[in-house]
Amino acid sequence: MKQDLFEQVLDRAKQLLERLENNLPSIAAIDWRANAWRWRRHNGAGTLHAIQHPQTLRLADLRCIDDQKNELDRNTRQFIQGLPANNALLWGARGTGKSSLIKALLHEHATEGLRLIEIDRVDLVDLPDIIDLVYDRPERFILFCDDLSFEAGDASYKTLKAALDGQLSAAPDKLLIYASSNRRHLLPETMQDNLDSKMIGDELHPSEAIEEKISLSERFGLWLSFDSFTQDEYLDIVFYWLKRLRARTKDRAAVRAEALRWALTRGSRSGRVAWQFARDWVGREGLKRA
Repeated sequence: MKQDLFEQVLDRAKQLLERLENNLPSIAAIDWRANAWRWRRHNGAGTLHAIQHPQTLRLADLRCIDDQKNELDRNTRQFIQGLPANNALLWGARGTGKSSLIKALLHEHATEGLRLIEIDRVDLVDLPDIIDLVYDRPERFILFCDDLSFEAGDASYKTLKAALDGQLSAAPDKLLIYASSNRRHLLPETMQDNLDSKMIGDELHPSEAIEEKISLSERFGLWLSFDSFTQDEYLDIVFYWLKRLRARTKDRAAVRAEALRWALTRGSRSGRVAWQFARDWVGREGLKRA
């Protein structure tokens, strides 16, 4: 009797375990042969999904940002060679090549062991898991977060602060964090923050809110600012891409006028707008010839 009861309990336990195993999220093996991955969550578990066809943008394709390009490339080469290097924050005007520069570094240095991991801001809470995955890998990884910013009340930035500097476990020397943002301090700044500042003697002491917001961006050792392009810089980028796309530009005055009108309709003279105009121009010209 007792033996029968024991076998029934054991059988029910096996069935329960099987049901639990079936409900557990399945995690595919990571393809370490790839050069780039995206961190994705599915059924509560995160893993690295290989990007089979990463962009092949070259550093030479990025115009009018030579200082920023040289600085970040130097920092990245130090990192690849095992020398001390800094996490980097690229901030400034939209469409000026911040994220393109980071992607171009992968194309430039992939043969030297550089790898890229894309991560969304909402998944930054998984940073410790990603660090554990790459800790013993032989490659050098850049963790790339595009358009990074946090809204008021969003506490997830504290995970990033800890990963940059401040957590108990040591950060691996094979991983750097590169982030792009339109905000210098990544967090929204309000007039109330300034009003809460205090005068102590003749010195102005920032409020705690300002100190907290500045402390995040300060943990990036390398800051690179990107300003809006001038009209001449915008046109330089336009004609560069037209040449790369093998466009016919005999009437440069007409192209120039059309490119300026294109920028005016978009309210921006950025590298992105220049690239979009070049594609549109080449497409329209090709359609006429067809």
